[in-house]
Amino acid sequence: MASATNKTIEEILNDKIIKAKEKVSSISQLLLDGKVSIQHLISSAKNETDTNKASIIESMEYASKMKADIINEQGFEFATESLKSDAPRIKWESARVIANSAHLFPKILKKAVVNLLANTEHSGTVVRWSAAKALSRIIQCKTNLNKELIPTIEAIEKREEDKAIKKIYQQGLNKAAK
Repeated sequence: MASATNKTIEEILNDKIIKAKEKVSSISQLLLDGKVSIQHLISSAKNETDTNKASIIESMEYASKMKADIINEQGFEFATESLKSDAPRIKWESARVIANSAHLFPKILKKAVVNLLANTEHSGTVVRWSAAKALSRIIQCKTNLNKELIPTIEAIEKREEDKAIKKIYQQGLNKAAK
């Protein structure tokens, strides 16, 4: 049997023997090793089920946590668009990609901010948590968006009921103020 890193993305995703976390790890390793490109991941994701698409985006998130610049502009824009998905896992994994790479794309953050703000109203805690994480990282980039974004985040933080999410906003606001 071939190891997961010798398989294609599609073979990894559709292998019933490989556990979900191992699929994500294998795909992110392919990306980190330069065996697949962000463009290839994006084109693969477009033809996949929500579950597999979320795993692909999680692979991008995992890789970008180790090496932020693995996400190029096309990958950032894909994550931004994916924030509008109906699937909560796609929303939260996309927000995490943005959180890891926002500092690399200060000129194209506005659309990501709009989509992230929409997700701050989501019923799912993990979706809101991930949106908070990404928005907090974005305000730390200290772009011109902060003039409107900081008061908006302060208002969201005041109405957010989950203490962990409130804390993410408070930490982001504190770091942005320095």
